[in-house]
Amino acid sequence: MSQLLAKASDRFSETAIDGEVVVMNLANGTFFSLTGTARAIWDLIDGTRDRDALIADLAGQYGCDAAEIAGDCDAFLADLAGAGLLARA
Repeated sequence: MSQLLAKASDRFSETAIDGEVVVMNLANGTFFSLTGTARAIWDLIDGTRDRDALIADLAGQYGCDAAEIAGDCDAFLADLAGAGLLARA
């Protein structure tokens, strides 16, 4: 099993507004607006899933094949990690 994905909770502040999650990076003030699948991925990052489990859960939610969404999911996870919002549990 690969490493579990977790949010770097000490590095951001978040709030939910009308179906959107707004995340602010505390280090540089950058904001992220997460809706749709971005929010679904964000919500699944809870320290209990690795990358493969997260993608499988997301594919189940949206009724699609995990291979179809893996690339986009990986890109979003890389963006989160690059912004310092993603930690490995």
